This record gives sequence, structure tokens and C-alpha cells, in this order.
Amino acid sequence: MPDVLVPHWLAETDRALLAHVVRAALEDPDLHPVAAVHLADVLTELHVAAARDAVWPASAARVRRVTGWSADVLPVRLSARELASVLALPTTPDPLRGRLVGGRP
Repeated sequence: MPDVLVPHWLAETDRALLAHVVRAALEDPDLHPVAAVHLADVLTELHVAAARDAVWPASAARVRRVTGWSADVLPVRLSARELASVLALPTTPDPLRGRLVGGRP
């Protein structure tokens, strides 16, 4: 059964922070190889989210319009494993954790 990808609506600053935290973790030689794969997938999704919005902007724009979120908020689609890998990092800041586990942008 394939992983379900859940959208986490993140502003540009949150996406940049997430990328920074993940890149730093990937540089750690003690990082478990399976966690490294999931974290690399998170980085890929951050790039895909931006590309998706460039190619199909209407979908996210409708959600932003209805919710009142700013124009820089995009859905970052993560599997449960990817999310768990990010949340397991001790360097993930609490405000970002909150937004990833259900907080609003």
C-alpha cells in the first residue's frame, strides 16, 4: 500500500527553515540511513511544491483565498514516515513542529 501524502500548508519562511533543518541533519554522519532517505524525500517535496505552484497555481490560490492565508503559503505533501523523520530531529524548532502537526500557517 503506498504512503498517503498529507499537505502541510507552510509559508516561505517555514519552508526555508524546514529545508535548513533537513540539510543540516543530512550532513550528520550518524544519521540513520533510512531516516536520511526520508529526509531527502522531504527536500525533494519542497522543490516539487514550488514547481507544482508554478505550473498549477489555481489550486493553492483557491485554498489561500478561502482561508485568508498569504500568497507565499504552499502545500508541502509529506508521508507519515517523512513527517516522523522531521519530527524526530532534535533541531526542528517548536514553532515549525507545531505547524507540521496541525498548526496553521
